[in-house]
Formats: sequence, structure tokens, C-alpha cells
Amino acid sequence: MRNKKMQLIGATLAAGVLISSVFGIGLQRKNRKECGCRLARAEVLEEYADKTSLEGFEGPELVSATEKEKTKIGLFTDAKAAYVMERESGASVFEKEAKKHLPIASMCKIMTLILAFEAIDSGVITMDEEILISENAASMGGSQVFLEAHAKYPVRELLKSIVVCSANDSCVAIAERVAGSDALFVERMNERAKELGCEDTLFANCTGLPKEPQYSCAKDVATMLSTLLNHPQYYEFGKIWTDTFHHPEGRTTEISNTNRLTRFYDGCDGGKTGFTSEAGFCLAATAKRGDMRVISVVIGVSDSKKRFKQIAESFDYTFANFKLETVVDERKEWESSIYVSGGKEKSLAVKPARGGRLFLRRGEKGEYELKAEIPSTVKAPVKQGDIVGEVYVIRGGVVVDRIPLVATTSIDKAGYFDVLRDVANDWKIH
Repeated sequence: MRNKKMQLIGATLAAGVLISSVFGIGLQRKNRKECGCRLARAEVLEEYADKTSLEGFEGPELVSATEKEKTKIGLFTDAKAAYVMERESGASVFEKEAKKHLPIASMCKIMTLILAFEAIDSGVITMDEEILISENAASMGGSQVFLEAHAKYPVRELLKSIVVCSANDSCVAIAERVAGSDALFVERMNERAKELGCEDTLFANCTGLPKEPQYSCAKDVATMLSTLLNHPQYYEFGKIWTDTFHHPEGRTTEISNTNRLTRFYDGCDGGKTGFTSEAGFCLAATAKRGDMRVISVVIGVSDSKKRFKQIAESFDYTFANFKLETVVDERKEWESSIYVSGGKEKSLAVKPARGGRLFLRRGEKGEYELKAEIPSTVKAPVKQGDIVGEVYVIRGGVVVDRIPLVATTSIDKAGYFDVLRDVANDWKIH
């Protein structure tokens, strides 16, 4: 008799729980783990209002070469302008007339390549597509691969010739295919520059051949090269030293990389040269050692060899004096988990979607603070990789990075019997 009463009481209570879940009667789970280090996004952004910078530190008081160092190390002494940055943080290492409007010659082809690779990513063109060469494209002077008018060339070959030997004719052929005309392509170049924040840049053509008005600055060129490096296919061409360009009917043109550093500087895997009598000798190049990638730009050097020497010296200086210090490890789960409402599992582990690093002087102590925005509860279902929170990296009162926190596993929505099991195991009524 006692057992039957207990069963009846249990059934009644279970029914009450189910009813309360429908009509909103308060239930509280026992042993519910509350996550630490939680701050609402509004709280973080309010606390650090006007102090957020996802591109890291740019002030010389934080990482840049001091004025005394600039004199002592003698970087870019005869250049019209220069800019050196660490790519991941966006931190400025060295600046000289970095925003001065100057002609940049063929370095404007960096933007031509950006639009070409973005057209590939969006499906406008493909690497294997063959482009019919116009007489306008074939007639381009300066650096070229001597394209044949009315012949067809694969996009891959045309891009290779732009990256490796700065082919003007290939630039125009790509521009006409992507935008319909050279002039429309230039409009897109200027639009994209504004989207990237390159306010000190104006393009007049896709080749960099002399034409007024057109200009850019060292800092904008660094920004554009950093954007180009987002495209893995670029590196396929950037590291080529010499190659053979194939024409229809079997003719070939031997091409060699105008950026000597790809062969002679350890870690250099990309860049773009430029020269006109007005611009002088120019170079934008990148090199990577370990986890650190440096971008260096020089404009208006008097001698071709000097531009390579000075860029190499800027790489040497940066790698020798600065480092990246890991502050958020993407391989490790975050210290707090999240309660999953209505899920088959009740606890969700999260981890950073990517690593977070600080750009520091060697020997400098990397003082920083981490604050996380993590909800106390998420609703099932949850998919692995779903963004469920965010980590703020704060240094010197400035939010220098924001890293998404993602679910480490998938959790399905609980079924009827899952709910009954949970009710039986873990509940109490207020």
C-alpha cells in the first residue's frame, strides 16, 4: 500500500512539473553551474567607450620605433615615404611621411589583384576561364608579357604575370573582363579603397602608368597589401622566382619576379615593386617568421637596389626587436561553460574561434586583461562552431581585440523522455 502511495505521489509531482513548465511556474535546477568572467557586451563597450581598436596599437608610445631609434637605425633615410607594420595587430613599427600623397607606380596593381581575387571568390570569373584579349589590352606599354590581341588566355596565367612581372597588358585584360571596361574597373578600385579606409588614395588606371590625378600613401599601400594577403591563391604566384608564360600557338615569354626579396630574403613570400621617373623606385613587401608577419612599404627611393636593401633592413629590425605574445589560446577550452536550456546535455563547453596575440617589444612585459561576454543560458539546439560569446583583450585601457567564443560540440533539443528523466533527477518547486 505504501509503495502505491509513493508511486501516486511521484506521478502527481511529475505531472505538476510538466504543467509548471507549460504555464511558467518557477522551477530551479539544483547544482546549476554559473559561468565566471561574464560581462554584457554593453557593459564592456560602455566601460571602454571610444577606446576600442581591433587593429591593435598604432601609437609610437606603445610599439613604434622611437625618434631616437629612427635616427640610430637609419631606416629609409633617402625615401620620400615609408611605413612598416605587423599584420595581425595592425601595429605601426615605423612611419615616415606615411600619409603623404605620392605617385606609387605599379604598386597600384595591388588593388587590381584584390579585385581580381575577389571576383574569383564571388564566382564572377574562375582561374581556368579564358579571357579574350582586346586590342586595347594588347597595346599597353611598359612592363608586359606581349599578349596577342583576339587570342584567349587563362585567368590563372594572366594573374601570374601581374604578380611576377607586373604585366600591364594582363592588368587591362583582367579589368575589362571583371568590370566590362578599364574605366569602370578604376571606379571599383576607388570604391574598394574607400571601403578599406584608404582615404589618401586615388586611382586613375589599373596599371600605375603615369596619368593625373592619381596618388596614394605608404600607409594605404600597406593596408592594401594586407588585404591582398587574405587570398591564399596569391602566395601561389608571389613565391615564383622565374617561370614561362605560355601564349597560344606555342609562343612563350620568360618572366622573372621583380621583387628580388622573394629569393634573397628568408621569409619573404610576396610584394609588389613599382617605378616611374615621377614615383621613383617603390616596393611593398611582406615577410613571415614564426607567427609574425611584417609588411613594409617604401616610396620614392633613388636607386633600385636601395629599395630592396631598405625593406630588408626594416624586416630585420622588426623581427629582432618585436614579438607576438599569445594571450588567448584557441586550442584550449574557455574556463566557463554555459547551461543549455532544453537540451539533451545541460552543459556546453566553449573555446576561442581563433588565437589572440599582443605585439610587444622583446623584453617588454605583456600586461593585459581578458573580459568575456558569455550568456548564462543558451537554448538548444546548438551546433558545433556556433558563436555564443566573445572575449575582449584589454591593454592600457584599450580594447585591442575581440575574439568570438564558439561551441565545442553540438547539443540537440531534448525529447519528451529526456525531459521526464531530468524532472525525476533534478528539480524543486518554489
